[in-house]
Amino acid sequence: MYFYESERIGVFIDGANLHAATKSLSFDIDYKKLLSFFQGKGQLVRALYYTALSEDPDYSGIKPLIDWLAYNGYVLVTKPAKEFIDDAGHKTLKGNMDIELAVDVMEMADRLDHVVIFSGDGDFRALVEAVQKKGCRVTAVSSSKSRPPMIADELRRQVDQFMELSDFESEFGKTKQRNYQEKEFVDV
Repeated sequence: MYFYESERIGVFIDGANLHAATKSLSFDIDYKKLLSFFQGKGQLVRALYYTALSEDPDYSGIKPLIDWLAYNGYVLVTKPAKEFIDDAGHKTLKGNMDIELAVDVMEMADRLDHVVIFSGDGDFRALVEAVQKKGCRVTAVSSSKSRPPMIADELRRQVDQFMELSDFESEFGKTKQRNYQEKEFVDV
């Protein structure tokens, strides 16, 4: 993986996608270590975390994580998740933060040299291409070793570099003891 000391770096984390990847790989992210990792790679301009939140006041499983991130160097970008009930009466929460992430990357691209996207979503391929045309290098952090693989082939081919998430477990992973429980959201 190549980073240059003089690079202005922006880290953009698709929370639901990262959660799904780490769950499949059986480890959690230590967000303090993750922030320190990128601060040591160059000039970290911003670290943003994107997630949809349940409007259910009884559900606060991700709240401790969100609160911690907000007080410890991350910019939180959230919106209410949509609740759907299927034919069997099961409640499903859906939330997609792709547009918010893409807009922020495009708005910040002129002030960054290196964009790091924690997502394997193939929908970001066009975003990556557009940011590369502005002169930014782009790294995708996801997993090809998870089951199923979380990195879309078209995204992996477009980025300047791909970081296999499982290779960084020792850098910013932590054991599966967590005091929050993030709900899984389905992209709509």
